[in-house]
Amino acid sequence: MKQRYCNPFTDFGFKKLFGEEAHKDLLIDFLNALLPPKHRIRNLEYTKNEVAGATQLDRKAIFDIACTGENGERFIVELQKAKQNFFKERRVFYATFPIREQAERGDVWDFELAAVYCIGILDFVFDEDRDNADYLHFVQLKNQHNRVFYDKLTFVYLEMPKFTKTEAELATQTDKWLYFLRHVSRLDGIPPVLQEQIFEEAFRAAEIAQFNQGEAREYEASLKYYRDLQNVINTAIGEAAAKAREEGREQGREQGREKAHEERRIIARNFVTLGVPIPDIATATGLSEDEILHL
Repeated sequence: MKQRYCNPFTDFGFKKLFGEEAHKDLLIDFLNALLPPKHRIRNLEYTKNEVAGATQLDRKAIFDIACTGENGERFIVELQKAKQNFFKERRVFYATFPIREQAERGDVWDFELAAVYCIGILDFVFDEDRDNADYLHFVQLKNQHNRVFYDKLTFVYLEMPKFTKTEAELATQTDKWLYFLRHVSRLDGIPPVLQEQIFEEAFRAAEIAQFNQGEAREYEASLKYYRDLQNVINTAIGEAAAKAREEGREQGREQGREKAHEERRIIARNFVTLGVPIPDIATATGLSEDEILHL
């Protein structure tokens, strides 16, 4: 491998940087760059979490880390490589798990909850936000007057493809972390703007030459899957765009429906090639399992 540093958008790279006890100060600094001052944390502990990997398709597209802050705050930090059906519904559903875990047994619990943060590092852009330059989104429950009704459940989304700042434009710790995540796998050394203790540790953790043989093999496999999935996504997008242009020259709703169906079949065939289970393909594409079996 010609890279000096691992790709943090792979399963191995993401967990190497943010999921190891030896480097948890990296996750603490990253979270504090995003959190409001009242919820800044000095320490955390990792907690076992099997929520975001509820299906095999999830496990292939989403990597997540769960942890608890020193004051009981709950964090789900996830990296998602590809858009999925009902993405927002899925995130709301997963957010209920750290909420329910706080329930005390017995009859005297007063329902006081610690804050829950769901932080998503997205390797894609929402269709509805494509023309919006904002890459950092904070979502909370609000009333009709746009006042926050409940401030202990927060969704934070980072649309990484939109982050295009150069080294000279990095003004905040958040900027520096996003620049690191976006560019580290293509760098040969630490740029001057990131020459501070926390990022020096991050670069050391990401250095491929420091991996043992098992880690190197695991990273190679993780990188191969990342590239395969990117190829599937890019192929699907290109074919869908070509089909859409062709549809624009044709008339009739029936023809449009037929072409849209064929696009789903193309995407399903690509997922079959990657070995994704048929039930998960059916969920992702809307095709029946019988139809997928006959592709």
